[in-house]
Amino acid sequence: MYIKSETYIKDSELFSALEKSIEGKQIKKVLILPPDFTRMYSGAGKITAMYYDMLKNVAEVDIMPALGTHEPMTKAEWTAFFGDGVPFEKMIVHNWRTDVTKIGEVPGEFVSDVSEGLVTSKIDVEVNRRLLDKSYDLIISIGQVVPHEVVGMANYSKNIFVGCGGSNMINSSHMLGAFYGMERVMGKDFSPVRRVFDYAEKNFLADVPLMYVLTVTTNKGDETFIHDVFIGRQRELFEMAVAESQRKNLTHMEKPLKKVVVYLDPREFKSTWLGNKAIYRTRMAIDDGGELIILAPGVKKFGEDAENDRLIRKFGYCGRERVLELVKTEPELQNNLSVAAHLIHGSSDGRFNITYCTRELTGDEVRGACFGYIPYDEAAKIYDPEKLVDGFNTVGGEEIFYISNPALGLWTVG
Repeated sequence: MYIKSETYIKDSELFSALEKSIEGKQIKKVLILPPDFTRMYSGAGKITAMYYDMLKNVAEVDIMPALGTHEPMTKAEWTAFFGDGVPFEKMIVHNWRTDVTKIGEVPGEFVSDVSEGLVTSKIDVEVNRRLLDKSYDLIISIGQVVPHEVVGMANYSKNIFVGCGGSNMINSSHMLGAFYGMERVMGKDFSPVRRVFDYAEKNFLADVPLMYVLTVTTNKGDETFIHDVFIGRQRELFEMAVAESQRKNLTHMEKPLKKVVVYLDPREFKSTWLGNKAIYRTRMAIDDGGELIILAPGVKKFGEDAENDRLIRKFGYCGRERVLELVKTEPELQNNLSVAAHLIHGSSDGRFNITYCTRELTGDEVRGACFGYIPYDEAAKIYDPEKLVDGFNTVGGEEIFYISNPALGLWTVG
């Protein structure tokens, strides 16, 4: 089932649709898998709260954010995302290194076929062991369909295999996407990574009582507009969501951009692991020799966990070719392919300049990771987020293109 609106879906309409999605189901125990606070504009917090309100008096309700490699939500983030009606004590923290069970393998022959021979090794399919708990009558996976640098279009089974997945799938899928090339997948369905997820969903999750709730949204400031909601298990619903996101979340520029300024909301972006969306989502729109300035007042680290942070600091965003060379010789990267992929994604390969403007990271730290650096407060005097509007602006006689939230879009030429 689905509901769509050219303006936005009202809360009453949304609540009715969610009620209908569980109507007639015998539910004594349910597991809800929302995204975390880094998807604050997905509408998933509101949807989770509505489901919790419907089910709390008739079923046991567990809530496990699909963290992937992200750090657990704080109480403040939990309340900001889900509201006061969902107790923080309901949170179950997914640990991608320790909480998973292997449920199958995607054969190397299949991986080779979908990647045009670029990757030939098998991929272990691991998911949080709670998904295999037979006491759950229903597992509700909630999330936003939006352009993504690894899989092409986010959500659907990605919420399971990455958000609730294990290190092998996360590492292998990220490297598969990096080998194949971001420009070839972003904003598209049926990427090699998506096809690996499709294989795993079909072959290893058939007996899991999954129901996907997929949103397509836009935002204006802190206000999120849910335009479309697709509910069910069929891939066709995901494909419909992809089409709507391509229509609403992709911006096609007439010509390449010389200078792009991106603001990273400090509530959402605390690491370059997340903040590099500023790079991923704009790289296809930036001209050769152009400049990307990232206003990052809340970014205080590189990786979302201590080990990933250490590896990023050690190797830096040194470019695709250099990273591929390092993967051949450095066991630390061989054992952490998602970091290697992230390093590839976070470089312009010398095609345009990237400058991070931070408060919490020093200039030496930022430059050590192969970025340019300007102190945030100095940069914000020139590029004031309070004064800039999304799109073209003139600053000091120079034309710039400003983006207030890179997480909800993809910018490209043509």
